[in-house]
Amino acid sequence: MEPPATAGTTASPPPPGTPLSELSDDSALSPTGLADLLDGMPRQRGATADGAALDTPPVALAAATPAAAPFRSRTTAPATVAQPFPAPHRLLARRLRALHPWRLLPTPTGTPFTFAYAALLAVTSLIAADAAPGLVHSLYQASSTDVAHLVRTPVQVLLASALWIAGGVVSPYAMCFLVVLTALERRIGGLRAATVFLLGHVLATLATEVPVGIAVVAGHLPGSSLHRLDYGISFGVAASTGALAGLLTPWLRWPVVALFGGMLLQDLVAYTDPMTDWGHLISLTIGIAMWPALRRWHRARALRSVLPGA
Repeated sequence: MEPPATAGTTASPPPPGTPLSELSDDSALSPTGLADLLDGMPRQRGATADGAALDTPPVALAAATPAAAPFRSRTTAPATVAQPFPAPHRLLARRLRALHPWRLLPTPTGTPFTFAYAALLAVTSLIAADAAPGLVHSLYQASSTDVAHLVRTPVQVLLASALWIAGGVVSPYAMCFLVVLTALERRIGGLRAATVFLLGHVLATLATEVPVGIAVVAGHLPGSSLHRLDYGISFGVAASTGALAGLLTPWLRWPVVALFGGMLLQDLVAYTDPMTDWGHLISLTIGIAMWPALRRWHRARALRSVLPGA
């Protein structure tokens, strides 16, 4: 038997693998003995070879451990505040600004044909308003597309008659000319807009004057009917209105056709100038009949604006 260790002597550590039951109380409870017992166990995080971490207080361990980075949630956009619905008058004003009202009138760069034609009509309207009545009547007579002039100089009078506005610049057809022809030219171009206008003007004139000549030859009308005054832009405006309607959206197309056609039918029922009123309806029909061609022109122009080389 070995002599017991004195107070001043440190007990030697037991060999590894010694059963716990064979250890003395002092060796089992000493720090060195505990460290040797833990040799066979996985070391804890932060433990040192001599087991110093076992003597470290929990508070010190917590202070020595670096603080974890705070959790950051995914960045989210700030919640949008619902805006109040605008008042009806503000909504209407906003929509009118989006429509660009100034585009309803001709410009020298955007609609050169309509702009130049409107300037020419303004000059002739000033002449008709300020010149002597006898001179104005002579100009009207020389520009009239009556049967007598159509037989002698058809091209001259067909062009000259389109230089005057029946009723002057205050005529409804004058304002209709500016709005309709501007919108039509913006959609299909100046040359094609002029083609539509001239087709309506020429064809409707021939459709109304040729029957007059036939009726005079047949004896149903007097010879003075061959010299009746016939001038103005109304046939071309009616054809342009019918043509433009085909390029509008359906909710706007049919109201335009119904409103304008109803106005023409009302004039025809009044029977104040039946030949001219029939000419307006014929020219409106001519414009409507051109819808397929106009839509092809409009698509081709839109394609060229997107693809210049097309």
